[in-house]
Amino acid sequence: MPSLFDLTGKTAIVTGSSRGIGKAIAHRLAEHGANVVVSSRKADACEAAVAEINAAVGRPAARAIAANIASKDALQHLVDETHSAFGQIDVLVCNAASNPYFGPMAGISDEQFEKVLQNNIISNHWLISMVAPQMIERKDGAIIIISSIGGLRASPVIGAYNISKAADMQLARNLASEYGPSNVRVNTIAPGLIKTDFAKALWDNPEILKRSTATTPLRRIGEPDEIAGMAVLLASKAGSFVTGQTFVVDGGATAV
Repeated sequence: MPSLFDLTGKTAIVTGSSRGIGKAIAHRLAEHGANVVVSSRKADACEAAVAEINAAVGRPAARAIAANIASKDALQHLVDETHSAFGQIDVLVCNAASNPYFGPMAGISDEQFEKVLQNNIISNHWLISMVAPQMIERKDGAIIIISSIGGLRASPVIGAYNISKAADMQLARNLASEYGPSNVRVNTIAPGLIKTDFAKALWDNPEILKRSTATTPLRRIGEPDEIAGMAVLLASKAGSFVTGQTFVVDGGATAV
């Protein structure tokens, strides 16, 4: 393994990692040597992802710890169990998110809006606040928030989600400023349209998909694994001088 991307001996938590982008990131972190905690709400889905990752990398690299990101107690349990299992947390990937509403902002209920803000911003703040102190004490750590190009654009159908993802970018900038003197880096990745179950409403409709890809330079949507490489870079020595940034991985969609 080239040392620039070697994560041997590191421990990473990846939320929302039983499927989609989160699972792809967990897989690639493990492939590059890290021990990885796979976490989502459903324990059986986590265990299935762990089995898949461990079989692929040929070692017991992944461990399942279920957690509901809306529960502060559940997140603390996730952190405590990871410490018990591996001793420390070197990398945190906040990937889990919610989007319970598809339509104009005028139609979103208070409950739906609150869920988006809670799960996509506040829960990230909670989890980062739980993990960061030991990174600061050790003067080493990488925190990655999975945002979205939606945080850079308007949308008539996922406006609340986009608001939350723009907030994640600012959360990373603020925390990068706070944690930087302790050598803890905080960045966001902003994927474009990726073929996941989470984004199915945007790519499963042929008309929406056609509009989404018609002017995109690569003329297609992305795959979950195409986000994972950026996470490896930001988690490893290769990204050691990078903090407070948002990295757009969108097939060129925002370039045109």
